[in-house]
Amino acid sequence: MSVHKYFTEESKLQITNAIRVAETNTSGEIRVHIENRCKGDVLDRAAYLFEKLEMHKTELRNGVLFYLAVEDHKFAILGDGGINAKVANDFWESTKEVVISKLKKGLYAEALSDGIIMAGEQLKANFPYQDDDVNELSDEISFGKN
Repeated sequence: MSVHKYFTEESKLQITNAIRVAETNTSGEIRVHIENRCKGDVLDRAAYLFEKLEMHKTELRNGVLFYLAVEDHKFAILGDGGINAKVANDFWESTKEVVISKLKKGLYAEALSDGIIMAGEQLKANFPYQDDDVNELSDEISFGKN
């Protein structure tokens, strides 16, 4: 069954709007990838997609990927080296806990949006918006085929 069944047009818009809001005050970049299944380790899959989505090519290495495998109940947040060097050691884990608590309730769009806003605050603090900033990565959700 298609992963799209979990996301209405309204919920997809909620997520992309959260990305746009989070990126408003930062040079950082946030992407969301959603699929049904994740065979193997969730961080390995997220790292593979991070590269496939060319998130490692941002100028300041400040990309953040939110990865969700809905039917396998797997979730990961992966930050690039630039942002990882700046955030507190437990930041991604604490953000992940907030997201997972809502995912368990089936609140997919709300869960992802909340995590995106949290990541955006850290990006804003560490990579403030510059006048010459360009949106280096798409704000649209990418969906897996499985």
